[in-house]
Amino acid sequence: MFRRKRKEIPGLNTTSTADISFMLLIFFLVTSSMDTDKGLMRQLPPPEDNTEQEEVEIKERNVMELRLDANDQLTCNGESITNDQLTLRVKEFVANKNGAPTLPEKSEREVYLMGRCLVSDRHIITIQTDNRTTYDAYFEMQNAIVRGYNLLRNELAHNRFHHSYDQCTQEERSAIAMVYPQRISESMPKEEGGEP
Repeated sequence: MFRRKRKEIPGLNTTSTADISFMLLIFFLVTSSMDTDKGLMRQLPPPEDNTEQEEVEIKERNVMELRLDANDQLTCNGESITNDQLTLRVKEFVANKNGAPTLPEKSEREVYLMGRCLVSDRHIITIQTDNRTTYDAYFEMQNAIVRGYNLLRNELAHNRFHHSYDQCTQEERSAIAMVYPQRISESMPKEEGGEP
């Protein structure tokens, strides 16, 4: 009897598949860009001490109260404002160029590269948000505050160093930041009409 010879199907040669996969993985890792998260530049308070801290009384003229409610309505010292108005308010509040008695006090200090000058180191901007405030409204408010500081710092850079704040050296930026430090205090978000 005749026996048919079974044809064997040859197996796939997969020895180089792992090498190719590894090279593709490396290629994609090297050529793709990794997105980096950006955040707000804020200096956090130091860790709490077990020692008792005494409360410091802050004069009302030195405080700007910002509130962002559940409907994303922004108020400054009880008055409803827009983010563009907030930028100008922050600039005027922190600078207090005419020494107005309703705006923050200043201290005279020795500042590196600038000599003795008035420093806006007693002001504080307090922020209170609601648990239902949207992130977009929150970050728009934060950007408006930072824009106000940046306008002041840019003006000072032009007056003292004859170029913009972006073109300043690190020493010049530190000196400008001493004159107009960012002093922002945030409370824990709370429900409207409720406790934090």
